[in-house]
Amino acid sequence: MAHLGDERIQTREDIARFEAEMTLEQRLPERSILDVFTASATRHPNATAISMLMTGAPDEQPRRVDYSQLLGMIRGAANMFSELGGPVPGVAYMLPSLVETHVTLWGAETVGYAVPINFLLQADAIAELLKASDVKILVALGPHPQLDIWEKALRLRDQVPGLILVRVSPPGTPREEGVVDFNTALMAQPHDHLVFGEARSGDDVAAYFHTGGTTGVPKLVAHTHRSQLVAGFGGAVMCGYTSDDVVTATLPLFHVAGTIVAGLSAFMAGVELVVMSPAGLRNPAIVQGFWRLVAQYKATLVGGVPTAIGAVLQVPVEDNDISCLRAGLTGAALLPPAVGVRFKDVTGRTLHEILGMTESSGLVSIDPLCGSGATGSVGWPLPYTEVAVLRLNADGRPGEVCEPKEIGVLMIRGPHVSPGYRDPRHNKGVFEDGWLNSGDLGYKDLEGRVYIAGRSKDLIIRSGHNIDPAMIENAMSTHSAVALAAAVGMPDAYAGELPLCFVELHKGSSVSEEALHAHAQASINERPAWPKQIHIIDTVPLTSVGKIYKPSLRCEAARLHVTDLVHNVLGLPKAVVDVADGGARGMRVTVTLAADDQSSAAAVEKALAAYLFEAKVQ
Repeated sequence: MAHLGDERIQTREDIARFEAEMTLEQRLPERSILDVFTASATRHPNATAISMLMTGAPDEQPRRVDYSQLLGMIRGAANMFSELGGPVPGVAYMLPSLVETHVTLWGAETVGYAVPINFLLQADAIAELLKASDVKILVALGPHPQLDIWEKALRLRDQVPGLILVRVSPPGTPREEGVVDFNTALMAQPHDHLVFGEARSGDDVAAYFHTGGTTGVPKLVAHTHRSQLVAGFGGAVMCGYTSDDVVTATLPLFHVAGTIVAGLSAFMAGVELVVMSPAGLRNPAIVQGFWRLVAQYKATLVGGVPTAIGAVLQVPVEDNDISCLRAGLTGAALLPPAVGVRFKDVTGRTLHEILGMTESSGLVSIDPLCGSGATGSVGWPLPYTEVAVLRLNADGRPGEVCEPKEIGVLMIRGPHVSPGYRDPRHNKGVFEDGWLNSGDLGYKDLEGRVYIAGRSKDLIIRSGHNIDPAMIENAMSTHSAVALAAAVGMPDAYAGELPLCFVELHKGSSVSEEALHAHAQASINERPAWPKQIHIIDTVPLTSVGKIYKPSLRCEAARLHVTDLVHNVLGLPKAVVDVADGGARGMRVTVTLAADDQSSAAAVEKALAAYLFEAKVQ
């Protein structure tokens, strides 16, 4: 059983003492993911591992699975996948958050490797991921009134030769020709032992997680049993998990945050996970009933991405008793300080930040949940791992170590770092010389805490002045009418980029753009960071895990600017402007002229040549 330690981590000195008392090998004897569930079932056989809510209604009777049952189901799933797919099968899944999703993930890792799939992706993109990962089995949710997962699965079977479909559906669902029923096949397998030999372990690949879908072509990141175990162990230690904890599970299980810190880390400590419906905090009913559920299940820890936390903080706690709550945790995107302050006002507890990456098996650093919290910091690196802040050389490569509070690129080293991408051609510039280049800009304070200053590719560069979009977003989020703010660079012929901010308002709120400009100028100290334009929009686009989707906003900023240039400066109001993410310069702009404006094509080309994006006039 992993030695998590009795002392709760609060400071850097606690981490140093924790590391000095035992080696990582002594602390973490587990060799496989199955070892975690075997140890937890031995120690807490009748304790609830998962409480599954489907609707969150006040009178709902949750489905409860204890640690002994969960271990048996994982063994059964591993046996099922072995029978269906042969030795070391690749098992992909397209599932919302369910007990069966956990069983599929950990069972697949036990016998072969898992490939978690974001089911919101288009079918063609999923087909490419399935082919690239060489999976034999796809586990998918059966027909559903709101989700088109099953329809995609059937199309994927036609696109990927030899793909075996396994359907997760309620008991009694009519059989479908050529489709394996998950529950029927699971129950036909032994749950007390593995039929195929030893479980996968150590440096064996446990999973391929796809990443990069918001910024380019998705890549498949390899996780080994060892890397996931070290990340999960570090998360359990830094969160101070114990078997008395009850954690709200709201993140999807195709994302590393949902599988590691709110999954494997919790299972290592015998925590109870309360799965708040298959859709988590994307379910409006769960958001509205969140504090009632926290009180009802005596949750000690609540978590979610910042946008989701911001949404539940708009719901009054009322007379719900949330005194069991000891802390909140958030990650996947930078936390606006206003949300952290609001969390403290509403709950009396601190909202702690986590830094994670798919390439580091889900975790890099955590602001310890047993500590007092450090505003704006993502805490200290996990035990037995290292984070360095390095200056960027003129060629863009990492150089010397930065001084405290000096911004550089975050570099990560440790046994939790992935061995690389499935396609090694993607490793260049990311996995080199034993280090993982995170692509995040950040710094350390005098105590060694890590702070994020934004993604290097998200920086707004105005005439050589680097502007962190988080500075603008944090300032705008302090306005009482603003629910969400997203700052991006708008193309500019002179400065290269100028800051533009898109703003989503709270429901029922109203404010003028002039008032928002005044708020920005009063709240942002750096004058170059004052947004040149502020646009109020209905909804700031988010990824499936709640991150702001910057590529589409950058494209929209370019479209607005180029449209104004062509229509109003060049006098061509019939021209149509299209902008797409990608290309050698990161963005492609196409201006389509009307038939009677063809003579102006050269003038448009000349005007667009002053910008950094690729341009085409047709």
